[in-house]
Amino acid sequence: MRQPTLIGIVVGFVVLTIVFRLLELTRSPDKRLRLFRSGYLTDLAYWLFTPLVTRTATAVAVAIAVAPFAYLIWGRLDRELIIHGFGPMARLPLWAQAIALLVIGDFIGYWMHRAFHRERLWRFHAVHHSSEQLDWLSSVRLHPVNDIVMRVASAAPLLLTGLAPIALAGITPLLTLLAIALHANVDWDWGPLRAIVASPRFHRWHHTGEAEGGNSNFAGLLPLWDVLFGTYYMPKDARPARFGTETAVPASLIGQLVFPFRR
Repeated sequence: MRQPTLIGIVVGFVVLTIVFRLLELTRSPDKRLRLFRSGYLTDLAYWLFTPLVTRTATAVAVAIAVAPFAYLIWGRLDRELIIHGFGPMARLPLWAQAIALLVIGDFIGYWMHRAFHRERLWRFHAVHHSSEQLDWLSSVRLHPVNDIVMRVASAAPLLLTGLAPIALAGITPLLTLLAIALHANVDWDWGPLRAIVASPRFHRWHHTGEAEGGNSNFAGLLPLWDVLFGTYYMPKDARPARFGTETAVPASLIGQLVFPFRR
């Protein structure tokens, strides 16, 4: 996977700022949220840090984690087999493999997300929940350990299925855009599809305080898992009013990176 360039990161930031600001002016549940709201500079720092540092560290960690499984299966680290899959599952049409990868990956992600809301991993995930004024830029506020553990936990099981990660190549940008949009300050819930595909309203409830909706709506793509396992929360006549966490997380990037390791 190609690493993002600095120019691409800057251009993406400008384009998304314009697009989401226009959307927020017409569809925002809270039109009082300013462009340069509280925490903006921290999230702006994450906009550079997450793709350039966190994603690089994650890619290295995933490669190290996958290597033993590759040697176990093939006796060597074969990049082409990893990308294009192997065995009977790799003979499925690419669209079928893409669906299987999305469903299995989202199922693993759901349970890992729940694990990050428990005591041992929570301090790493609390960094992401520390945004008290939530908008699309909040999506990149992510501790590196959070990203590494989540992706490593998914990589090995998905590799063992034999499915080809290349099947997701065409829709990966859309999944990235959805992850950003889920944090947007807009009141979308996709109507009759609200319980099928994660929406901004669905995920914004997850970013409310722990006592309100913060221990619900863990799915990143398919709310089906929340429905099945009793963590779905979408009240009809209410909207999230407050965001953030009761955990006292520092406000700065450096403070947040160090925070989980402090007593």
